[in-house]
Amino acid sequence: MSADLSRVPASPWREGAVVVEPVRGRRDLTAFVRFPYRLHRDDVDWVPPWERERRAFLDRRRNPFFDYGDVELYLARRGGEVVGRVAAVDNPRHNDFHGTRHGFFGLFDCVDDVEVAGALFAAAAGWLRRRGLDAVLGPTDFSTNRECGLLVDGFGSPPAILMPHNPPYYPALLEACGFAKAKDLWAWDLDVARGLPERTARVADAVLRRAGVSVRPVDLGDFAGEVERVRELYNASWARNWGFVPMTDREFRCLAAELRRVVRPELALVAEVGGEPVGFGLSLPDMNQALRAVGGRLGRYGSPGAWLRLWRAARRVRRVRILALGVREGYRGRGVDVALTVGMVRAARRLGYTDGEVSWTLEDNRAANRVAEYLGATRSRTYRIYQRPLGGEG
Repeated sequence: MSADLSRVPASPWREGAVVVEPVRGRRDLTAFVRFPYRLHRDDVDWVPPWERERRAFLDRRRNPFFDYGDVELYLARRGGEVVGRVAAVDNPRHNDFHGTRHGFFGLFDCVDDVEVAGALFAAAAGWLRRRGLDAVLGPTDFSTNRECGLLVDGFGSPPAILMPHNPPYYPALLEACGFAKAKDLWAWDLDVARGLPERTARVADAVLRRAGVSVRPVDLGDFAGEVERVRELYNASWARNWGFVPMTDREFRCLAAELRRVVRPELALVAEVGGEPVGFGLSLPDMNQALRAVGGRLGRYGSPGAWLRLWRAARRVRRVRILALGVREGYRGRGVDVALTVGMVRAARRLGYTDGEVSWTLEDNRAANRVAEYLGATRSRTYRIYQRPLGGEG
């Protein structure tokens, strides 16, 4: 992280034997990044993130979120040992877009102790209140365009790529700290090997035949042009979704550069009418299956041999995640979304994938949930965004 971490020190927020302090300097930052590795090391379903990526995500010079937003990181210690962490997040673009005064929390990890969780949230709440915000929602890292939500149902298997994971005791911690449900996000399991329901395939083929819709894979040879076309489609098609925040040019370019490392063009599709893009769909190989083989440590933060293990494990990945689907207003209700998802599932099956996950969909997004049902998917997990008012003084 940049030198911004050395801003004027804040007084620690104390409760009993728990001391919560803002992250200051490299040693604190390392403790913040590495705490989840120790906390979750015995969780067989936890997928260790790539440590270097986590450091880049928190770097104010490299993460485009910091072009407009701000974050304060906190560590909780008891007897000098780290027992929890949280990020307080101020996202002005969210509030400008929705006309709210909401703050957020993210990167929450904590031992099973209400005192520790309460101290962390109290520190984060105080920072947000001092910025004039009146409610806190989360978890989000640092917006709904990245990992968000707390797993509340569907434990027992590893998360898909770019989806969160947490121990079963986290929901009780948040509820004991006064948080309540704001919105649920759903994940759906898909049997790719089984193929598609006959009716769904017929609908997709009819759309392509009668509605003048063509579906093509993204052109990696014109990557910059494709990124701009998809960014415009993404921001336009998701604009009315709960919690959505339009991505800046730099945010989208940075995310696209990250995803390019794993994207397969057959699984990233653009729908066009008369040569004009009207929709897009993106699926990714579930690289979490490979990351588990290297424990999140690569290159300078681990053994160089981890790269070889990652490469070998990546060749054995058999699950995909359908993670983005958007159709421009004016072309909805015509089956374009079905045609895109059917195209991605068919491509995944041809490429040898056997399983898939559709995630996430808003609990009240009837169109998106209907598409998942058309594919023959079954609901498998529920992730929750929580909220709490920011009353009192801080």
